[in-house]
Amino acid sequence: MYYLNKLKLTKDSIAQFGNLEILAKQVVEGFITGLHKSPFHGFSVEFAEHRLYNKGESTKHIDWKLYARTDKLFVKRYEEETNLRCQFMVDVSSSMHFPKDETELNKLEFSALSVASLIELLKKQRDAVGLSLFSDEFKLETPAKTNQAHQRYVYSELEKLLDKENQIQGQPTQIVEAIHHFAEKIHRRSMVFIFSDMMDGELMNNEEAFSALQHLRHKKHEVVLFHVFDKSKELELEYENRPYVFVDMETGEELKLNPNQIREQYKTEQANYQSKLKLKCGQYQIDYVPTNIEEGIYPVLLQYLIKRGKMV
Repeated sequence: MYYLNKLKLTKDSIAQFGNLEILAKQVVEGFITGLHKSPFHGFSVEFAEHRLYNKGESTKHIDWKLYARTDKLFVKRYEEETNLRCQFMVDVSSSMHFPKDETELNKLEFSALSVASLIELLKKQRDAVGLSLFSDEFKLETPAKTNQAHQRYVYSELEKLLDKENQIQGQPTQIVEAIHHFAEKIHRRSMVFIFSDMMDGELMNNEEAFSALQHLRHKKHEVVLFHVFDKSKELELEYENRPYVFVDMETGEELKLNPNQIREQYKTEQANYQSKLKLKCGQYQIDYVPTNIEEGIYPVLLQYLIKRGKMV
């Protein structure tokens, strides 16, 4: 497992490659290599491209090269055999621009790179991909498609999220309304990946707001919620023992205090909220994945393989 947590990308990594799709390919190649060197080597990243040969069926599509390597009969699968539609919902509200760091990725950049890397895995399996960006309203909504032109368009929209000029302050989060809207609009059963820091005041304070998550499951979608955060700064308040001015990135409200004075109470509140969120997701059969951006991209990719493996 340690090997899979190893990769931690920085802003320099993105600048070095200059192209999000190329960087995502490198991430996935490194992940696949690590997968074979880890306790999870049993996972196959080709399960959607091949299936075991069933005795009595035509031998026309048997992959003989794979047979030579594995001594097992596999049949090549084609695009029409793979009907999984994957929809990505990415929170682009201002709180996702944290932390403000010149070298480390913020939550939004981490999410964009995670989605790009997941798309690389999905391309290998010929699955359809759609992208939705939201804050207090939907900024982008695309249907799930498999063609290359659509995939290039999705990559271009994800690349825009890495541009500082597009990371606008003062955009509030309304994830409850976004999920309800999304659940009503997507009529065909899909796998839905949500990337959000879940910093919505309505969600945190209103018990009935969790019904938005239930709405997705009611529509028969498979849902994975990646709760994105910077653990040391946002959950554990690991700051120096001195006064700081904390600024709400969505409202601009300022609060001056010494983190040491409230750290334990704050950590308790955060832990309670996360436990509540995990419990509600469990009740609605939604996969809840606490996602610390300090741990890198590989845990996100591994979680996808685990989820997809259960569905095959």
